[in-house]
Amino acid sequence: MARQMNALLIAQDADETAVLSFVLQRAGLTISRADALERILHTGPEEPADIVVLASRESPPVAQIRRFRAQTRALLIVITGQIDEYVHVELIEAGADLIVPRPFSALLLTAQVRALLRRAAGAPFFTLPTLSMADLILDPATRTVQIGSQAPKRLTHLEFRLLYTLMINRDQIIPTESLVEHVWGYTGDGDRELVRGLVSRLRAKIELNPREPRYVVTSPGVGYSFCSEP
Repeated sequence: MARQMNALLIAQDADETAVLSFVLQRAGLTISRADALERILHTGPEEPADIVVLASRESPPVAQIRRFRAQTRALLIVITGQIDEYVHVELIEAGADLIVPRPFSALLLTAQVRALLRRAAGAPFFTLPTLSMADLILDPATRTVQIGSQAPKRLTHLEFRLLYTLMINRDQIIPTESLVEHVWGYTGDGDRELVRGLVSRLRAKIELNPREPRYVVTSPGVGYSFCSEP
């Protein structure tokens, strides 16, 4: 049986909340609600939902979207007022998957949500092979990593994607720009702070001394690599 997918709806207007709830239900999603994206950003790096819909009534939330994208790979739809194409592009480059200016069509938005979900489905983690290098074992089925005889540690989606990408390209330096594309799923100028923050969280889980990493090694000004013989 397929897993039920979840949507997080962030909206203040009651009428718009009702319309967006109808759209998400028609797309086959279960819905939870929040009143502000900031609250989600402070809850930690775990995935808030499969898809997040932010119905913004304020100025275009570029900074919030960047922070959101640094923590999660969840799909993000932003409902905004009328904006010019330069702001539209800025929101997309910040990490939004779909920008929907008001007024919008519920019928069209339902189709767009379904299309996003189809494209994002991809291969489930359990179809990926387990990786074992040095004394580290990465298990996609449980999304855990085990170092030596230690108990397995659970990874977030982003931490898993980063470590998996580095391990299958072991001993090769992966440029920051490529990591943004492989881990977050979009191309750009290579947000070094985005990658640096994720690397720091991953090292806290797998390195004996994160200040002197054995596995995830930095190549200054270039990118990162997984050292198969630390």
